[in-house]
Amino acid sequence: MKFMIRPASVILLFLISLSMTAQNVSQWRGPNRDGIYTEAGLLKKWPDAGPKLLWHFDALGDGHTSVAVTGSGIYTSGMINGTGFVFAFDHAGKLLWKKDFGKEWAENWNGTRSTPLVVDDKLYVMSSYWNLVCMNTATGQTIWSVDLEKEYGARNNEWGISENLLYDGNVLYCTPGGKNASLVALDRNTGKMIWKSKGNGNKSAYCSPLLIKLQKRKIIVTMMENAVCGFDAATGQQLWDFEHINDTGVHPNIPAFSNGSIYCTSGYGKGGELLKLAEDGSSVTKVWETKDLDSRTGGVVVLNGRIYGSGDRNKKMFCLDWQTGRQIYSAREMAPATLIANDGLLYVYSESGKVFLAEPGSDSFRIISSFSVPYGANPHWAHLVINDKKLYLRHGTSLMVYDIAAN
Repeated sequence: MKFMIRPASVILLFLISLSMTAQNVSQWRGPNRDGIYTEAGLLKKWPDAGPKLLWHFDALGDGHTSVAVTGSGIYTSGMINGTGFVFAFDHAGKLLWKKDFGKEWAENWNGTRSTPLVVDDKLYVMSSYWNLVCMNTATGQTIWSVDLEKEYGARNNEWGISENLLYDGNVLYCTPGGKNASLVALDRNTGKMIWKSKGNGNKSAYCSPLLIKLQKRKIIVTMMENAVCGFDAATGQQLWDFEHINDTGVHPNIPAFSNGSIYCTSGYGKGGELLKLAEDGSSVTKVWETKDLDSRTGGVVVLNGRIYGSGDRNKKMFCLDWQTGRQIYSAREMAPATLIANDGLLYVYSESGKVFLAEPGSDSFRIISSFSVPYGANPHWAHLVINDKKLYLRHGTSLMVYDIAAN
């Protein structure tokens, strides 16, 4: 007996197959690690008291991390009595499990630093003391762990390791900053080393690496203690470095890549520079530099040829021209802050404890709405997350989830 498969059935089978093979991924600062989210149907203005609070959880312990949100759950980390824990919630706010991953940072600005990375059924988190752990997302059971200090000579720094892990396919990248292992690539299923790169011998500098996909090569860009560095993602070969020094060796902002160039900025009055990347990724050339936007931990977003970010010593929210570094405009009210973007609007989380929805206009910021954070303790440093028409906000000990759907 012969069966005829209709074209519509073929399409349906293809879509089912595609959905089964698509990865369920959540990483720090959104799908492309650039702070830009792509949700549709969100409120363009919030109620006077802020968007509706759906739920909150107030026993996370100390931490400055964001959340990872996937179809299977919501994940974040916190420190209780000196031990780091990963917390897993369902989408209604029910705590599913809580598992420890080792000693955490209680020396200054206490708490966890690393936002979990989730890829399918595996979760990856790194402690401030270089303990890298892979867990099962359903149970929290440890699949593998690596002591990066013991294995790769990782060196700690003054405020604890704050790296948000990077992956590509079955490869996990991290930055021990060891004398013989600036950057390492691990098999993310086993934790086994694929390669290690000596690099320039700098210590790690709180930065989270960025993967750039060029026509013939993938490169990894990160900021080490004294330089911006580029590595071949396949081999670990350091391709170039560009001197970038401030008073502290603190460079937590992930580099931004657009139109063939890389923008890097640091706080403590340093500011940033735009580096033109060679077509094959083998070198960079400085285009411009400016001290105006000296972001410490808030990150930047790049929209329509403009850079938006908050200064540190220069306590303003800035808009810079991508091509020239020229300051187009600035404003004091929202800074210092972290920020992300969605549909052309900025979502700004100020260190003052207010959250702003702002439109970056042609010549000024227009604040549309704002509300004060009602729960939590300690600094307002976590980066906001948007997922499924919800805004996720971490303030130290508390996680808050808001409904920002337009209808």
